[in-house]
Amino acid sequence: MVNFVEAQKPLLRALVRLAGLRQLTVEIHPGTFMSFWVPKDKIPKKNTNKEIVPVGKTSDVNKNKKKAEGKKEKPAVVLVHGFAAEGIVTWQFQVGALTKLYSVYIPDLLFFGASSTTAADRSPEFQADCLAVALDQLGVQRCTVVGFSYGGMVACKMAEARPDLVNSMVVSGSVTAMTDSISAETMERLGFSSSKELLLPETVKGLKALLKVATYKKLWFPDFLHRDYLKVMFTNRNERAELLEGLVRSNKDAQVPILHQRILLLWGENDNIFNLELAKNMKDQLGDNATLQSIEKAGHLVHLERPCVYTRHLKNFLALVNAQDTQV
Repeated sequence: MVNFVEAQKPLLRALVRLAGLRQLTVEIHPGTFMSFWVPKDKIPKKNTNKEIVPVGKTSDVNKNKKKAEGKKEKPAVVLVHGFAAEGIVTWQFQVGALTKLYSVYIPDLLFFGASSTTAADRSPEFQADCLAVALDQLGVQRCTVVGFSYGGMVACKMAEARPDLVNSMVVSGSVTAMTDSISAETMERLGFSSSKELLLPETVKGLKALLKVATYKKLWFPDFLHRDYLKVMFTNRNERAELLEGLVRSNKDAQVPILHQRILLLWGENDNIFNLELAKNMKDQLGDNATLQSIEKAGHLVHLERPCVYTRHLKNFLALVNAQDTQV
């Protein structure tokens, strides 16, 4: 039988290619590979469809950059997905709106899409380190990172570890660190026994429960689409369960990161998973560099529920931080 979620992937890939991106795989360490969609002018010329960039190899990218000297380089924007879908599925409504003015990079984090590793580390710090190494290999020197949910936590780790790389951040539906108290309170409030039960559903009923708490509007899809989505998007279940285990930090070990970047917290006003109160606390902890902007009639999946409003706020922030950079 046809899997309708799988069947729409070629169309989505075609739309992303139409926006000027191409797929590429970066070998970060031996046994660790991260899949990306990158601007087509950053692809090595010998590439046809997918190109594996070996460990430490940046020469082809740098050659392309030299050829482009004299032409103004677009600011880099990195879009980092959450836990329930890979990169281009998560950011499908933002890609086309950004590529005219920005060099857009969309990674699949490890154990999502075609990204994988033989390493045992499942921490968000490891994800952030791999992402930063991959961006280095792709020739990205400075960027704005846009992180949603799990991707927001990875983005915060990368911004903390690599302030030379991350110039500014947009974070949606996330926290700087998932402490055991935040995890326990969130699961109790939502009525789930664990984050695995919420974020790694195994049944149509479980997926419907996830969508119910993640959206403001009550969505209806036939059961066969739910089954198709479960088969296509929830792969590598054991490894992803380990990612969830590696995410939680004890309260005594958790520290608020000192981030000097400009940060926009772009939130769904009706986010039930990481509610607006958490976003306000996060803004207070991050200090004057952080700004909170909420979007009404939107839940956790704010970028999908209100894509036009979300993208408008995102573009306004990108224009602001890049205008400030040119003045410095």
